[in-house]
Amino acid sequence: MRIPVDPSATRRFSPPSSSLQPVPAKMNELNTPTGTGQQDSAVPRLRPHENRSMAEIIADHPAELVRTDSPNFLCSVLPSHWRCNKTLPVAFKVVALGEVPDGTVVTVMAGNDENYSAELRNASGVMKNQVARFNDLRFVGRSGRGKSFTLTITVFTNLPQVATYHRAIKVTVDGPREPRRHRQKLEDPPKPGLFSDRLSELERIRQTTMRVAVPTQPQRQPLNAGPNSFNPQGQTQIPAVTLNL
Repeated sequence: MRIPVDPSATRRFSPPSSSLQPVPAKMNELNTPTGTGQQDSAVPRLRPHENRSMAEIIADHPAELVRTDSPNFLCSVLPSHWRCNKTLPVAFKVVALGEVPDGTVVTVMAGNDENYSAELRNASGVMKNQVARFNDLRFVGRSGRGKSFTLTITVFTNLPQVATYHRAIKVTVDGPREPRRHRQKLEDPPKPGLFSDRLSELERIRQTTMRVAVPTQPQRQPLNAGPNSFNPQGQTQIPAVTLNL
């Protein structure tokens, strides 16, 4: 007896088309060492001895470093008000928390809504041991009355990185000075007792002059002041005697 064979069972499956997209791998397969290495190469890594928080680094340098809007860079604290074209009290520097190669150029720009690109001098430095020092950075341009500059720090790595220091410094012609009210109080003399103070000052000058003056020699008394003094007018003249020989 012959058993009928289903013709559909003898069909061969065609190989999968190359145009089909491969099935994505599992999530645990994506986290392979090679995949993490490619991601880490794009993100700057901290050195082992610098694997600390930004707050700890700032605490080690109180009143010296301030954070920028970039988590990878710190910079020196600038005075709130300064005179234009004057040397800063402390050399300006930029500290990199990530790994930046030595020799990387770092530049600084300053500006605000009135002066979008202020004139600076010695506004470029070179990174060495994760620190870029600026030799005699000077702010020549003025920020305007009641306004401050915002600093833009550019680190020219393979992918340039930018950090911003908001409200960094106010630059004017005269620089910081005492408030007008306080200065006016110091300049204006007190009104009550002005005339009496002037008289006492004149009296003090007069007494000082009398003390330092050269004493005058006492006047000589006249010869006829005493009772036995010779007075030619009071004496009688002795007549001349003529001798006849």
